[in-house]
Amino acid sequence: MAAQFSELKKHFYRQIKYHLTRPRPPVLAERFDGPVLVVGSAPVSNKPADFDKSFRVITINGSQTVTKGWGIEAPDVTLVQFNQIEGTNTNAVEVRRVLNGERTKMLYVLLWRKERRRLEDGLRAFNYGYDKLEIVDRYKRMALLDRVGGVKCSELGADDKCSNGINAVLFALYNGATEVIITGINPDSGGHVYNTENLARLHVRKDREVLERLIQRGYPVFTSDPGVSQSIGLPLWTGKARTGRAIEADVKRPAPITAGAVNPSLS
Repeated sequence: MAAQFSELKKHFYRQIKYHLTRPRPPVLAERFDGPVLVVGSAPVSNKPADFDKSFRVITINGSQTVTKGWGIEAPDVTLVQFNQIEGTNTNAVEVRRVLNGERTKMLYVLLWRKERRRLEDGLRAFNYGYDKLEIVDRYKRMALLDRVGGVKCSELGADDKCSNGINAVLFALYNGATEVIITGINPDSGGHVYNTENLARLHVRKDREVLERLIQRGYPVFTSDPGVSQSIGLPLWTGKARTGRAIEADVKRPAPITAGAVNPSLS
């Protein structure tokens, strides 16, 4: 009973704070203007058909090991969970191992609560470089799901929040992606591509729920993984020309998230 009361109190506190602060999701200085590939850490990933320099690339935690194998030296955006910087669990240690000596263009560190200098020192400790660094707090992350998916979430536990892979999909849509293609994001899989521990995947229910909601709302979200397409119902990406025709014929697009909607001063 006490635990339930504590959770209820946390829920009301976060919802009140969210309402009062009216946080904005993270916004890129230069918005996307084409397809965006979001690469997660599930064991199976597939490079999309027609992949070329017109795609922008977002990686999650250690999934940069996949894109490096595809010849991409630095992703356009990387999302890293705070615990990967100093954590001692298997996943955090493995993420630092595969990111050691690598770099990204725009780095978002999620839920970091300590001073920025300590974060910069932590990144330097495993030689991870970046052009720009930004910390994303819980309320900016909640705003992504609210603004794009129309879902208000208090993030009370693993089952009540989506994975950072899904947050990256929401981020891409919010920042102007014309299509979002996901790979290595599979709510039904366990384990990670950068280790052999077969660790359980969290956020399974919420990830599936949000992806299904994005489909229902007509967002141009695809997967290049046939198994995920079959399991969740995401359309399979078959290439820019063919998929573009499918969007126009079969999918009613939602109203685009414009630059003015992101930044009212541009309206």
